[in-house]
Amino acid sequence: MGAAVWSCGGAAVFASALLAGRRSHGSHLAPTQLHFASASSYPLPFLSGPATPFSPGPMPSSRAQLRLLRLRVQASAGVVLQDAAATTFCFAGAYSLVLVFDALAERNIIQKQSLSRKAVHVLSGLLYMSTWPFFSSSMVARYFAAVVPLLNCIRLLCYGLRLLTDEGVVKSVAREGRPEELLRGPLYYVIVLLLCTLVFWRESPVGVVSLTMMSGGDGFADIVGRRYGATKLPYNQQKSWVGSISMFIFGLLFSVGMLYYFSVFGYVHFDLEQTITRVALISLAATVVESLPIGDVIDDNISVPLTSVLTSVLLFG
Repeated sequence: MGAAVWSCGGAAVFASALLAGRRSHGSHLAPTQLHFASASSYPLPFLSGPATPFSPGPMPSSRAQLRLLRLRVQASAGVVLQDAAATTFCFAGAYSLVLVFDALAERNIIQKQSLSRKAVHVLSGLLYMSTWPFFSSSMVARYFAAVVPLLNCIRLLCYGLRLLTDEGVVKSVAREGRPEELLRGPLYYVIVLLLCTLVFWRESPVGVVSLTMMSGGDGFADIVGRRYGATKLPYNQQKSWVGSISMFIFGLLFSVGMLYYFSVFGYVHFDLEQTITRVALISLAATVVESLPIGDVIDDNISVPLTSVLTSVLLFG
């Protein structure tokens, strides 16, 4: 709203300034030629030396610039307020998500260290990205959004290093319920969220697909694989066929859905056939890497998004 007011008001101000400049000087005056009033604009004796005839010509332009300045200040304040409100809403949602699953785990409604942890894994990334359209179109909007994973990163460091204690958070996020685990997978997760926000943001399908593969695809691979993964992969007994197939399918579905979601707001171009083809290749590459027996060397929260980024850059450009 603030940007719209600035745009309409700014156009009117520039138009009045142009007319004033042409009437007084008889030449074209571009908007970039408008300068703020200074002492030389008003040749008074005590400011500019010998008295010179006073010309009221610059006065309309000066008033127009003051009005334009007010509109710019109002628009900037509106943008900051919008981004700050979106950041607050996003952080509150992320924090509430952990509290909800912690409460469900405490009441034995869901299994503590497996389903609760992976549900948070899946929903955190997807819900975080879904709030991106709430931020303004300013250049600093991504930095406001990046505050959310940054604060979560600091929070995980504090709990993982035992500077703070919160048993509920540890049980909801850590695999075995030990604080030290927060310094590995969960920390890598929020760091990837932070980097994709800063580097790609919502105008790039690369970041959207990579985060979706990490959260939705890899998350469902573990959920489904733990429950139905009796048949293991021949080259990795820690992974199952049904888990890998689930990662490919859910990674594809969630990624296409998120890209369509952002295309509704005009951030990315969406062509269904091309999108499905490209995302299917990305999902296949991420699934193959996730299935490899390299979990002790590199965490899935690093290998999956890294593979998705490299493949997405090749396919989307």
